[in-house]
Amino acid sequence: MSALAVQFSNVSKSYSIYAAPRDRLKELATFQRRKFHTEFWALRDVSFDVRRGETFCVIGENGSGKSTLLQIAAGILAPTSGTATAHGRVAALLELGSGFNPEFSGKDNVYLNGAILGLSTKDMDRRFPDIEAFAEIGDFIQQPVKMYSSGMAVRLAFAVAIHVDPEILLVDEALAVGDVYFRQRCMRKVHELRQRGVTILFVSHATGDVKALGDRALWLEKGVVKALGKTDLVVSQYLAAMSEKDRAYQVHEQAHEFPLDAARSAQAPEEIVEEIPNVDHRFGDGNAEVIGIAVLDIEGARVASLKPDSTIVVRISVRAKANLDRPIVGFMLRNHLGLDFAGTNTARERQDLPPMMAGDVCTVDFYLDLPALYASTFSFSPAIANGSLDHYSMCDWIDNAVVLQMEKSSQPMYGQFHLDCRVKVNTKVGSGVVGKVVTP
Repeated sequence: MSALAVQFSNVSKSYSIYAAPRDRLKELATFQRRKFHTEFWALRDVSFDVRRGETFCVIGENGSGKSTLLQIAAGILAPTSGTATAHGRVAALLELGSGFNPEFSGKDNVYLNGAILGLSTKDMDRRFPDIEAFAEIGDFIQQPVKMYSSGMAVRLAFAVAIHVDPEILLVDEALAVGDVYFRQRCMRKVHELRQRGVTILFVSHATGDVKALGDRALWLEKGVVKALGKTDLVVSQYLAAMSEKDRAYQVHEQAHEFPLDAARSAQAPEEIVEEIPNVDHRFGDGNAEVIGIAVLDIEGARVASLKPDSTIVVRISVRAKANLDRPIVGFMLRNHLGLDFAGTNTARERQDLPPMMAGDVCTVDFYLDLPALYASTFSFSPAIANGSLDHYSMCDWIDNAVVLQMEKSSQPMYGQFHLDCRVKVNTKVGSGVVGKVVTP
């Protein structure tokens, strides 16, 4: 068996662009002696090798050729020149609904995809319960795919891709269509496949996912290889280029902007928040409810992203629907894999809330000093309970109510986050005396 799972050698892909449909007929009428089209090169001389068991990530702006590259790797497209080879069973999750017949039911498409990959009906009979359970689309699996929402199609496509024992898994940006809950499940499954030695080609704009998954990365720009190598280095180069491009855009925009209205910019935020941006899952006994959550900066303005080494305010508003003698308000912070990263609540912080009567509304502000975290998405899941830390009943819990991107730190990141640290040197260089390390 080859040590290489995927090989690209000087692969180029061009498309013929016609100004009007009649130009195609004109070209055919002249037996292509005259050209009535222009050439668009989606890829130009792309070469790389992916080792078996490696996770290889492809990054780049929209239109850079990433999806074309994966379609060639999957055998959907043929290169205009060069050679592309995949050694092993390939399962692909490419553009939305690819590989599905819209007239067939979801179940029929599951079996059809299995047959295309060389699996027998008995093989798919064994796998189907797991596929159905992972997709979580209920009775819709018996309905034609043309009735599916974009999220449902992605759920079924991913469930099929990971349960057909692929040797090579191709994953495009299709996961971005799904909700946060399902995306977290998918990312955990990708990590499991990675640990099992499945070769993965992963395309994503989420550089945090790329850094968490990738052994190596390829940066494409307008169909040309811009960088190829270790993931951290390639991602850093890409982000630096995007940052410079954004800075140039902002300079251009600022030259045409009008000043903001002073009264509007000075408007004070409301104390009670009654907005829940997202609800992936919700549970509780219903004796109280979360009515709003917002993530603010120290001035009280909503934040669009999380900044390393900054202070944020997580504001949670709750309403009692029954009498609560010991209410507890808190939240859980999760990372992009859906893992509980950190959390707290009023009882944990020794800030006991007074009893609440039915109909009472309370707003709690949590002031957080954020460390430098790795650049990825983080979600806030608010909750209200009644009782103590050891014995409580959950009144209301909302999964992933707010999802925000952590910006890239200006300093190098080693691991998941940077600990607040002080350094003290207790030996003199060249003195020959070893000093005792004292904890600051």
